[in-house]
Formats: sequence, structure tokens, C-alpha cells
Amino acid sequence: QVQLVESGGGLVQAGGSLRLFCAASGSIFSANYMAWYRQAPGNQRELVAAMSSSRATTYADSVKGRFTISRDNAKNAMYLQMNSLKPEDTAVYYCQQVINGRSYWGQGTHVTVSS
Repeated sequence: QVQLVESGGGLVQAGGSLRLFCAASGSIFSANYMAWYRQAPGNQRELVAAMSSSRATTYADSVKGRFTISRDNAKNAMYLQMNSLKPEDTAVYYCQQVINGRSYWGQGTHVTVSS
């Protein structure tokens, strides 16, 4: 059974940085597609960043130039480097991986940015 485990969230002051980590276990296949989403209280879940198997990337306009998504296929792992954090980045961040045609989600990690 494939499971995604996330880590790296926490409390940081505005202008600071965090790096989120997500690794898949239980699969012998590499993910075709990896993405980070976030959901703030009262809001819908939104796409933050995504990367295809060819390493093409997509970013939400609100994080362009500040966040970077990366992946390590050998480890079935993915990262989200978040710099110049703003209070509006506060949310629960979820990783998603599409492996062998199926979508899997991490449990979520809290990111809180104080002003």
C-alpha cells in the first residue's frame, strides 16, 4: 500500500523560509506527477506547485519567485522550498503524487507565518 509522509511544516516569521518534504513508501514505481496543494481555514484547497515526470513545473501566481518544487525520483521524494514567506501563506500543505495512474495524498503539514 502506497503511503505519503510529509514533514517540514512549522511556525516561522514573515520573510523566513521553510522546506517541506514528502516521501512515498510502498511503491516500486516513480511518480509521474507530483504536486503541492494548500488549504487555509475557510478556503478551498489550491494548487501551489506541480512538477511532471519531465520536470516541467507550474506555480500559483501567488508563490512564483518565492517557492521551488523539486523531486528525487530515486527516493520517490519531493520537496517544496518556501522563501520570503508571508502571513497569507499560512495553511495546511498537502503533497500529491500520481503513481502508476493512481493519486495519493499526504496527511498534511501545518505552516504558520507570523507577521
